[in-house]
Amino acid sequence: MEKNLYYFVSDVHLGLNHKDPVARERKFASFLNSLPQNTRALYLLGDIFDFWYEYKNVIPRNFSRTLGALAALVDRGVEVYFFNGNHDIWTYGYFEEELGIKVLQQPYVAEIEGKRFCMGHGDGLGEGDFGYRLLNWGFKNRFLQWLFSGVHPRWAFGLAHLWSRHNRLLHEDNPWVWKGEGERIVKFANSFNAARADKVDYFIFGHFHYRTHMKLASGGEMFLLGEWIHDFDYLLFDGEVCQSLNIE
Repeated sequence: MEKNLYYFVSDVHLGLNHKDPVARERKFASFLNSLPQNTRALYLLGDIFDFWYEYKNVIPRNFSRTLGALAALVDRGVEVYFFNGNHDIWTYGYFEEELGIKVLQQPYVAEIEGKRFCMGHGDGLGEGDFGYRLLNWGFKNRFLQWLFSGVHPRWAFGLAHLWSRHNRLLHEDNPWVWKGEGERIVKFANSFNAARADKVDYFIFGHFHYRTHMKLASGGEMFLLGEWIHDFDYLLFDGEVCQSLNIE
């Protein structure tokens, strides 16, 4: 009997005008179309799109292959879940109503094949980083979202992609350094697990563009997913173990 398979992906940043955005979208759509028949679920852990904003009658262009592949997965019975990242916060029903995707909020705990998973994009979890929390509050504020909806999509998407590309190049010139046990996300996971009677076996997050796997002091393991700008990383759970993999 074939095992049920579960896939986890984050930080594809579709639409980011860096490297080759067309090739990136084609590769991601090809990956989705190649998922085997015994795939049970796909978890999209945020920043799949470099910028996503749903106007009442407008959605972003350039992602037809990806959206079609996701719809095809749902149609064949694969459960597809989407977490908002800090680049694709602004979803207002299109994924659920048109594609049949379920949008979840972090930190989300689910039992999969007898193992307990805690998942999310990973941004804003843990204590500290007041500046980021304030920015994230602004992104999620309904009144500010309503004001932003009044900006013509031509300008809204242009400004968003310009800002994103500037930040991406800035981070490449000044790469982020992983602090291990000192990272907020690690402290969050240890605190989260220590407070629970039903311990989490696997914490899975994206956001950091840093592929890593570590044992946690509080029990369980943490996987941080890589990105699809330079590498093409994903995580596979086969009902027994998790494996970090990548597409060549």
